[in-house]
Amino acid sequence: MLVPELPGYLSRMGGAEYKGHIIALFTITAGISRPFSGILTDKIGRVPVMAIGSLVCVVCGLLYPLLTTVLPFLLLRLAHGFSTGFKPTGTAAYIADIVPPQRRGEALGIHGLCSSLGAAISPACGSWLAQAYSINTMFLASALLALLSVVILLNLRETLPSPRKFSPGMLRLSRRDLFEPAVLAPSVVIFLNYFSFGAVATLTPDFSAYLGFSNLGLFFLVSTLASLISRFVAGRASDRYGRLPAATAGSFLMVAAMIVTAHAGTGAVFLGGGFLYGISMGILSPVLSAWTVDLSNDQNRGRALSTMYLALEAGIGTGAWLSAFLFANQFQNLKLAFLVNAFLAAAAAVYCVVLRYKKELS
Repeated sequence: MLVPELPGYLSRMGGAEYKGHIIALFTITAGISRPFSGILTDKIGRVPVMAIGSLVCVVCGLLYPLLTTVLPFLLLRLAHGFSTGFKPTGTAAYIADIVPPQRRGEALGIHGLCSSLGAAISPACGSWLAQAYSINTMFLASALLALLSVVILLNLRETLPSPRKFSPGMLRLSRRDLFEPAVLAPSVVIFLNYFSFGAVATLTPDFSAYLGFSNLGLFFLVSTLASLISRFVAGRASDRYGRLPAATAGSFLMVAAMIVTAHAGTGAVFLGGGFLYGISMGILSPVLSAWTVDLSNDQNRGRALSTMYLALEAGIGTGAWLSAFLFANQFQNLKLAFLVNAFLAAAAAVYCVVLRYKKELS
């Protein structure tokens, strides 16, 4: 809901040169919090960790209207990242607990389908609220929706067999808590592909305005609706044919999406790139999550998922910063910014092909 309007909001504050920080700062704290959310997911339970993530969204949504200068806004973006650091880790672990392994990809596809419905509606709604009423109305609406998710979580049964009471000692990290080696492969694929996510979140609002779109959320709407087509099918297909072939296909589609978007000179081509991007993300998201869970076990599931999400946040944050740096508020640089992300997605595709070749040889 917030992302399409935030670059313009920051520019009006006088912080146009900090557009890349909108996503990058968010992902820093999301990444920092991943190991902690992984530990807490495995110790105090899945539901409390999900609730922490949602409550951060509530608080931040209420604070945005109060912090109206550049530095406080950027600090709030930093704090807001804790929401993404906690909520997805607990959610993925919860889903893995309640579904049979042979339907894991399908279940995570259904979860992604629901996420996509929210993501499809919210950017366009956010832009509409900001334009029809005010940007503060948009912020308060986001806080209300997050509060509703907390209410839902209060009625969920905890799935961790023996949850413990929280103690500050649980937050002490060892080197082993920071990284789960077993999930290196899906983490590499996520890292390389999610550079594109950072680029899309950072650059498409400006690209949309440049091409004459009044609603800056249309690219997100098209891409998320496209992801609805592929998420459910991709999850089920990966249950049947394997995670690696699906991840390979998703990576190649990401290459195509970034190339088409880079060469967009009209609104139709631009939205076509958004469609391909959505199909790609609809494949990669459930498949890579299921692949990560496949490689983990009940005792280290939280740590495995936090490792995967840490790679995801590193890709998004670095992609946002790199894209903003390459763009430099010069529209002629948009093509280069998206082509660099196409190259990184191609590296992910090649990595998947090499893994499949090695697997066949063994």
